[in-house]
Parts: sequence; structure tokens; C-alpha cells
Amino acid sequence: MHVYNNLNGTGKEYNNNGKLLFEGEYLNGERNGKGKEYYLNGELYFEGKYLNNNRNGKGKEYYRNGKVRFEGEYLNDKKWKGKGYDKLNNLVYELNDGKGFIKDYDEDGDLEFEGEYLNSERNGKGKEYYDNGYLIFEGEYLNDKKWKGKEYYDDGKLEFEGEYLYDYKIKGKYYINGKLEYKGEFRYDKKWNGKGYDVSGNIIYELINGNGKVKEYGIYDNLIFEGEYLNGKRNGKGKEYDYKGNLIFEGEYLNGKRKVD
Repeated sequence: MHVYNNLNGTGKEYNNNGKLLFEGEYLNGERNGKGKEYYLNGELYFEGKYLNNNRNGKGKEYYRNGKVRFEGEYLNDKKWKGKGYDKLNNLVYELNDGKGFIKDYDEDGDLEFEGEYLNSERNGKGKEYYDNGYLIFEGEYLNDKKWKGKEYYDDGKLEFEGEYLYDYKIKGKYYINGKLEYKGEFRYDKKWNGKGYDVSGNIIYELINGNGKVKEYGIYDNLIFEGEYLNGKRNGKGKEYDYKGNLIFEGEYLNGKRKVD
């Protein structure tokens, strides 16, 4: 990003392609005072007040179609008090002191999230959505992170249900094509301590501290991998298969990747 200003006074910011990103007032090289942010196509994205580079005070956000997205007050770059609108300019939520039940839309007006806010963060029950309208997640949030709930594939099928820590899966059930594939503990989203199942629901492997011999199945109920795991990844000898059951690789793996001599 290139910044053109005199550290104090008015100035403008551009990206590397020369597109205007911001214009407004600066103090000590930071956004302080009134300013405007823009989409890459030149349309207005935000106008309002800043303090030390953060949105603070009154302001407005806009959709790409020019309609108001949010109007009110900001605190430390977060929406704090005001009203939110959908792309047709219908009032859909109201925030008071960072608290309320909101509906958050993306820049084009597609619903991304709806749920409870506290301290201008996701806290309580809520839902996230894909662009196609299917659920990504539904459950509970804590300090803007997933806490308990269910995740879904983009075709609407269940992928995971369980518990999270800082958005990482820590305990629960993982599904492939609607069938239980693994149940147990996770570490940084990797299977860690638990049991794996085949498409008929039979236990076929057990992981202890991310180590063991596993069999993985794909969306067509076909075996796609069998081999050794270490630290929750493919490490050691293994085999890969395509969706027709044809062997496509046999050899060594290192940190989840094929080891090529």
C-alpha cells in the first residue's frame, strides 16, 4: 500500500495498482478525524470519524449498490451503537452499547451471519452461511469464536459437531457424506485421540496422540487412503486411491505430503 500525505493534515491512500482506498485527515501519520474508505471499483465503502487509525465516533458503511449497510457509532473499529440494513434498505437490527441480535451481510448483500452480539462481538447463539445460502455453522460463540455447535459442507451435509477452542475443533464427531468417520479429540483441527469408522459404522482404527494406522474414506464411500499417521498427519508408509478404487500412489509420506525422492 502507498500512502500519500504530509503526516498531518489531509491525505490519500492507494493500493499498488493506484486504486484509491482512503482519503481524509491525518495526525502523526495515522487516520485521525474525518475520512472515507472506498471499494476497489471506486464506490464509497465507509465515511465517518477515525482515532489512531480506528473507526471511532459516528459513521456509515455502504453496500456495493450504494445503499446504507450500517449507520451509527463505532468504538475501536467496531460497530457499537446504531442500525443495520439489508441491501434493500430494510432495517434488520439495532445495536446498543455493542449488544443486540444482528444480521450481518457481505458487501453484495448476502447474509453471512445472524446471532447474538455482546461487546460488539459474537457471543451467544448464532449462524454462519455460505454464499449459496447453506449453513456453514450453527451453535454458540464466545468472544467472537466458535465454542459449541455444528459445521456443514457447502452442500448442506453435516461435517462436524462438538466443541471448539479459539475456532479450532477440540472434541466431537466428524462426518463424511453424512456418515460418522471419526469420534474423539482434536488438536488444532487434526484428529488426535479417538476412533475411526468405516462406511458401515465399524471401528477400523484408533489414534493415540495423533499416532496410528488409519483408513480414510471419501464422499463416494470409497477408501482414499490407508497408512500411518504421526502427530495427526500422514507420516510413514501409505497408499492413496482414486474414487474408482484404483491405486494412485504407494510410498512414504512426510508431514501430510507425499515424499518424493
